[in-house]
Amino acid sequence: MKLSSAHVTNYRSILDSNSVKIGQSTCLVGKNEAGKTAFLKALEGINSTDRDYNSYNKTENYPRRFLAEYAERHGDGEAKVVVTRWELEDKETALLIDEFGADVVTGNEVAIEKSYGQKNTTWNVPIDERKLIAKLIIDFELDEADAKNIKDCTNTFAVAYRLSKMDERSEGQQHLLDAIKKYRGESASNKAIDILTDKIPKFLYFSHYDRMSGEVSINQLAHDKQHGGIKDGDQVFLDFLEYAGTNLDELTSATKFEEMNAKCEAAANRITDQIFEYWTQNDQLEIDVRLDEGKKEDPAPFNSGPVARARVKNNLHRVTVPFSERSAGFIWFFSFLVKFAQIKKHQGDVIILLDEPGLTLHGTAQKDLLRYFREELEPKHQIIFSTHSPFMVPAENLASVRTVEDVVKRDKRDRSYSEGTKIRPDVLTTDPQTNFPVFGAMGFEVTQGLIISPNTLLVEGPSDILYLQALSKKLQLLGRPHLDPKWAICPSGGIDKVLPFVKLFYGNKLNVAVMTDFDRGQRRKLDDLYKAELLERERIILATEIANQDEADTEDFFDTAFFVNLINATYDLKGKDRLSAMKLNEADERSLRAVKKAEAYFRLLPDTIPTFSHYDPAYHLLTHPELLDENDKSVQRTLDTFQVAIERINAHI
Repeated sequence: MKLSSAHVTNYRSILDSNSVKIGQSTCLVGKNEAGKTAFLKALEGINSTDRDYNSYNKTENYPRRFLAEYAERHGDGEAKVVVTRWELEDKETALLIDEFGADVVTGNEVAIEKSYGQKNTTWNVPIDERKLIAKLIIDFELDEADAKNIKDCTNTFAVAYRLSKMDERSEGQQHLLDAIKKYRGESASNKAIDILTDKIPKFLYFSHYDRMSGEVSINQLAHDKQHGGIKDGDQVFLDFLEYAGTNLDELTSATKFEEMNAKCEAAANRITDQIFEYWTQNDQLEIDVRLDEGKKEDPAPFNSGPVARARVKNNLHRVTVPFSERSAGFIWFFSFLVKFAQIKKHQGDVIILLDEPGLTLHGTAQKDLLRYFREELEPKHQIIFSTHSPFMVPAENLASVRTVEDVVKRDKRDRSYSEGTKIRPDVLTTDPQTNFPVFGAMGFEVTQGLIISPNTLLVEGPSDILYLQALSKKLQLLGRPHLDPKWAICPSGGIDKVLPFVKLFYGNKLNVAVMTDFDRGQRRKLDDLYKAELLERERIILATEIANQDEADTEDFFDTAFFVNLINATYDLKGKDRLSAMKLNEADERSLRAVKKAEAYFRLLPDTIPTFSHYDPAYHLLTHPELLDENDKSVQRTLDTFQVAIERINAHI
């Protein structure tokens, strides 16, 4: 089973998160206290690897400002916390078909939800019980008279109830009743749930604060385990012991320390080898875990009995230091590999929930961690992780990013109020604090591209990058000229930023071309760029030259009809708010630029509709390539114009 979406409500800062699409890897980006942890913890509660986390605590987790109104808001029921939707694998759908028949199984999606007060979950399975009843009537050869009393039933429980209340039953009716009684609760839906229950993955939640203890008193740990008070760091150490092939009972009764030390050494070496496949910060480190007897002058409880100590050896400086004194990022990485190895061993298929992973890692180490996710985790597991670091945002896969924002608005009296945490797929959100990591990630990728690639194309901003990517990909699919992959596209921030950029990298002998927006007020800046003679004039491609108008942006490369449709699709404009070519033109008749007209039109719309942004339509087009249907004349005209621009750009490779 694969998780396809999750919708959280009534949990901590989340009143209604929106339905969140989940992929093989999903990155939650938002500032501190936005609600990222709340979403992950709500999701974990569906089926956690932590046996103790089997229900939601209403007092602790229901939105506190509404707790006093709980009964009023939810009547006699309990507040729903999370609804998840799962896509069945073919082999799982086949199990249902084998049990009920192909006509009875209505799809390959299962919904699983959980509310406050529930220890188990509520399922909605793709079974049509009416069709099943009709099939059972045929299978058990019930004639018209025998079937009359049950054929209008909507589920098998009702069938069993009616048959059980009959004074006399025919042979066929009795066989049918016996068959239904084999279902848990006489329900076919329950039977489907029982078939699928062990197929649902468990959720492994691991936070930035979960780190293995560097020093453990075996006697104290045994005492804590017996009394149910094991600390999180000590639990990771217990996981390490299991990974080493031993356990706490063996250590407490051990008579041969050398054998135990050998197991711990072997496990530490194995984990260390895994780390250094992805740890590029320092390859001179080793983990050493060994057992010895506590010394009387050490602090309690490490002053007596067997004590396990983890140390990190730096071969370059020939020194060892306690595990807890090493880099917090390194400790976290080691601890996560230990935890993950044991969970996978005991739980099998898991969905990994990582809360601010690698927060203390250096930026390049965070990129290494992303590579570990991509190469080691994603091929076998779904992973959902939260971050506010630009280096943890997968810039090459922005479609996997979801923004997390505690939405604050103002009422009629101009007082602030919160609509709660909202999670959305529009990564280029207008909130600068929320989308800062996304822009940071894009900037990092651009900078890396400038260092690696000798061919740099400067454009106005990130939206131009997205438009070029979307249209170039479509042209390539059609076998038409498309953007040469040798280009590294970089947002310059406008024509006035081009000259400083070229001067900065002039000594690197980069091959630079420029495609920039232009209006009449920028004539002097353009003349300054020409006079500098750092770029040949033909390398400076103005949007006005492509769009054949005196002022233009990249958006003016679009046919008007297509641009209007794109805006309507992006912002879901309907009814009287829906944009048309006439409305666009009339919104600002003084300007030739489509963007200025769109901005003017959006100022006329109700406050419930978001402010127009350059980025939203660009991202929507990139993620909805079906809008570029080549059978549409407006699309063809748009493709033709972008092809002209791309051919001008490629001429300078």
